[in-house]
Amino acid sequence: MKLYTIGFTQKNAESFFESIAKQGIQRLVDIRLNPGGQLSGFAKQSDLPYFLSKLSNGCIYEYLPILAPTKEILKDYRANKNWQQYEIRFEALMDERKIPSVISQSDFLEYSSCLLCSEATPEQCHRRLVAERMAKYWGNVKIVHL
Repeated sequence: MKLYTIGFTQKNAESFFESIAKQGIQRLVDIRLNPGGQLSGFAKQSDLPYFLSKLSNGCIYEYLPILAPTKEILKDYRANKNWQQYEIRFEALMDERKIPSVISQSDFLEYSSCLLCSEATPEQCHRRLVAERMAKYWGNVKIVHL
């Protein structure tokens, strides 16, 4: 099974939606804390279902806030830029939320899925941490960062 991840910043709409379509992604799973924020541009929660259906081969949109960081964790990271601290706190949050056991693995097997966040690259983004945790617990998962 492949699990894709993508961030929308530093991408234009054309490259974003073409990446999703080219990989045959069937379900975009939004794991942002604020998916409707004004800085989301073309990736605003209210617009994504339409754009995905028209520009990405009928890809469906799903919002899973259980996979987003808390406001406090995100606020602290933005203030101190300490990635190690962020990672420790976010991993503890996933433990507390029982990730991935509360997530339907069958949905990820049934649909080619992609985790969406805002960061341009996965190195310092929680989508990488979520994907790595799912791969570790589910096994036989290849992570592909777009």
